[in-house]
Amino acid sequence: MQIEVLKSKIHRVKITEANLNYIGSITIDEDLLDACNMIENEKVQVLSLDSGERLETYIIKGTRGTGMVCMNGPAARRISVGDTVIIISYAIMDFEEAKTHIPKIIFPKEDNSL
Repeated sequence: MQIEVLKSKIHRVKITEANLNYIGSITIDEDLLDACNMIENEKVQVLSLDSGERLETYIIKGTRGTGMVCMNGPAARRISVGDTVIIISYAIMDFEEAKTHIPKIIFPKEDNSL
């Protein structure tokens, strides 16, 4: 049996930019991606603590060390600059493997640094 479990989480990070005219996705500082074991093009859920909005999109690698977290395309209308969000990714694995899996969770500082 396969089960979907939490793989990675960036807990409470600020949206620094919004680009409505982009084709879609969320751009995330490469340092944050490395720290939480996420990669470019990975599917993620973005949860806004300010609006309660929940959406799914994919990751674009942002410039390392900038703290950038940018909502792109239509998502820029749903989650705004300054919102605090949680970014979550999941993995599908064997049920027995899932029992011992430890998700990678990071808690960035107020300025989105580690």
